[in-house]
Amino acid sequence: MNPIAKRAMAAGSRAASWVYRRSNGRIGGSVKGLPVLLLTVTGRKTGRARSAPVAYFEHGDGYVLAGTAGGAKTDPQWIHNLAAAGQASIQVREHRYDVDARIAESGERDELWKNVILTRAPSFSSYEEKSGRPIPIAVLTPHS
Repeated sequence: MNPIAKRAMAAGSRAASWVYRRSNGRIGGSVKGLPVLLLTVTGRKTGRARSAPVAYFEHGDGYVLAGTAGGAKTDPQWIHNLAAAGQASIQVREHRYDVDARIAESGERDELWKNVILTRAPSFSSYEEKSGRPIPIAVLTPHS
């Protein structure tokens, strides 16, 4: 991705995060019929908190996030930051939680992709086809 496009996408994400936070998710709380949460995780290179609005799927006692990056050839940065940090905070509408975070591995990833994500959002299959990569899946578990 060229540097100008990368900066524009980052600015758009910052603006969407600001709007979500200020409106408690009333604006930006869903996209294409899917609920959206605000994920905040420490940047692995900068050490600074980074926020991104991400579509989510409730699963068990937590949440599942698919690192589609809209079908881009590379994983979204928040996936790499979650893998490095192992924890994050999320805002789901007006509720805020600290979460443990992990990236699902092979068999679990395939099961979540098929039985959770594609069951609820069949259109996500096009992201994997378009990107040419397996879509990484993050599992978030709120602290009790």
